Amino acid sequence: MKVVAAIDSLKGSLSSMEAGLAAREGILRAHPETQVVVKPLADGGEGTVDALIEGMGGERIDLTVTGPLGEPVPAYYGYLKETDTAIMEMASAAGITLVSGKEKNPLAATTYGVGEMIRDAAQKGCRNFIIGIGGSATNDGGIGMLQALGYLFIDQDGQDVGQGAQALGRIAAVCTSNAYPKLSECRFQVACDVTNPLCGENGATYIYGPQKGVTDDMKAQLDADMASYAEVTKETLGNDFAEAEGAGAAGGLGFALLSYLHAELTPGIDLILDAVGLEDELKDADIVVTGEGRLDHQTAMGKAPVGVAKLAKKHGAKVLAFAGSVTKGARVCNESGIDAFFPIVRGVTTLEEAMAPEHARENMADSVEQVFRLL
Repeated sequence: MKVVAAIDSLKGSLSSMEAGLAAREGILRAHPETQVVVKPLADGGEGTVDALIEGMGGERIDLTVTGPLGEPVPAYYGYLKETDTAIMEMASAAGITLVSGKEKNPLAATTYGVGEMIRDAAQKGCRNFIIGIGGSATNDGGIGMLQALGYLFIDQDGQDVGQGAQALGRIAAVCTSNAYPKLSECRFQVACDVTNPLCGENGATYIYGPQKGVTDDMKAQLDADMASYAEVTKETLGNDFAEAEGAGAAGGLGFALLSYLHAELTPGIDLILDAVGLEDELKDADIVVTGEGRLDHQTAMGKAPVGVAKLAKKHGAKVLAFAGSVTKGARVCNESGIDAFFPIVRGVTTLEEAMAPEHARENMADSVEQVFRLL
């Protein structure tokens, strides 16, 4: 029997690989002869870099970059030397969690640090990039990232327009001659789960701007400035991605990645499952084990365990899910490819006790063992 385990992290408790290895321990207790393959699992959002570093034998690269409000901030990305791949989360350099509520300033917030991370990785030899772009503090259309990569945005007087959303309306031309030369050798795959265009009532400013500090009286002007920037980009590069799905992601960073770096925007779970080579292992798998911290109705709405289940069903495998907690609404997961699911908490306990890594690891292994003894 072959079993593939791909479990999302139990946040605050177990990493993806720790959960998978605990499941493996339980399986082998029940059936020592079983072939068990453990793969890291993430959905392109928070925790993706850590999951893939741990699960794919990557190296963590720490560096200091320009934060969303221009201050130095510590950031990091994953480096997979064998494939010259960098794994990044834009939130590490320009995330909304780096800015307190009172400090939110959508006019000034910049993605410059994201470009610094990309440049650092490219200088180390990375030519393949996997970038998650959720959780941004910015609405700058990605010009900060591009400025860090050597692109120059100038006004009608030939002066640098500066950074942040306040600069977008002043862009009269884009100078590409000083762009980092190695960019043309790089492939950018972007984990993006939103489909918003760049501009309009469903665009970056109107939909996501308010959580970054955009007020009602700012929206119309900022959206017009974003459209102006898109038009200059179209005239300069000869492409037009303003209406593309995902262009409005991360305050327009999706648009910059599409237009200037020829990126591919892909749903996060699909991108990560492909990156870890999960489907190759599923082709001859009998059973697939997945799960996450809390299994509920939202799990069925495209979260990581259901992504695993759909891929497993493509190859005829049975799918079992194990979670820290399970709600009544989780029943919809059965309709999304998960054949059966089980909570791992095995007695009356406090939340703190249940989430303690040593308890969670033991509970995962014990629960999986008993299910596999039945199988």
